[in-house]
Amino acid sequence: MPAEWEPHRGTWLSWPHKEASWPGKFGPVPGIFARMVRVLGGHEEVHINVAGPAMEADVCRLLADEGADSGNVFFHHNPTNDAWCRDHGPIFVHRQDGGRTEEAILDWGYNAWGGKYPPYDLDDVVPSRIGGEFGIPVHHPGMILEGGSIDVNGKGSLLTTEACLLNPNRNPQLDRAAIEDSLRRHLGVSHILWLGDGIVGDDTDGHVDDLTRFVDPTTVATVVEEDPADENYEPLQENLERLHAMRDQDGNPLRVVTLPMPRPMYQDGQRLPASYANFYIANGVVLVPTYDPERDSEALGILRSLFPGREVVGIDCTDLVWGLGAFHCVTQQWPRLMSP
Repeated sequence: MPAEWEPHRGTWLSWPHKEASWPGKFGPVPGIFARMVRVLGGHEEVHINVAGPAMEADVCRLLADEGADSGNVFFHHNPTNDAWCRDHGPIFVHRQDGGRTEEAILDWGYNAWGGKYPPYDLDDVVPSRIGGEFGIPVHHPGMILEGGSIDVNGKGSLLTTEACLLNPNRNPQLDRAAIEDSLRRHLGVSHILWLGDGIVGDDTDGHVDDLTRFVDPTTVATVVEEDPADENYEPLQENLERLHAMRDQDGNPLRVVTLPMPRPMYQDGQRLPASYANFYIANGVVLVPTYDPERDSEALGILRSLFPGREVVGIDCTDLVWGLGAFHCVTQQWPRLMSP
């Protein structure tokens, strides 16, 4: 599995339509997606899953209104249950064979984060539908896995969390060793790095893309909470300690860079999983969710220092995160096929 910063052919999205995912606050969400498409479309293809021609026409009008209707936007009639393409979309892998690079799609099982939000039958088949449309081989690893639960450096190391991958609501028949074996076989990794718990309010049971991200083959950016009274303080400190003790696939220590957490955000009394780690790396640009002007500036400055060759763009996600996710959760990269 190529690292996210490697060259993309494009980005996959599933257009938001399930108002229950943003109860009482769905209105602004399509506009946030349109702003995201406008930024991404200036750098790479954007492939959007829609239910059919009527939804495509509605989205086209919205994109035109936002100035996001570039020639880089492509629609695909793949109906979905929800918009979280990171978790139900195709995970692309590459293989060198006979002097050429081949791509394949992994269609992991998908059960809406442990059966929390049925139905999810449409989402579960999205990778195979995309593979069929493009003639890309599709492999079925036979394990429940969401894209937001893993992060790779493209050199053999993979980050994940015990809270998610070892949760019995995913793969109760598999122990840690069997899960590691599946990750190695299907993603081409050799070294699994386990963090502990996720952040408060994360209904995915601790996805790593709200915690810690590779930003280059040897560096991770990880969120920390400075207030000891905050309920995120202890789990994030524990993860930080683990990271400082970790080694990469070559036995070298990781370079660990810390990001702040936004101040606690609530909607209808519910703590929201707002995190600056939920950024998305695309060709020439990094999309960063913003929530809190003072801390936004600090987080954006750190990420600009980590991505000197890319524009780092912050977009307000205070409405989007009411759906319990942000930019990384709604995107899935399509790596470009490169010559060996």
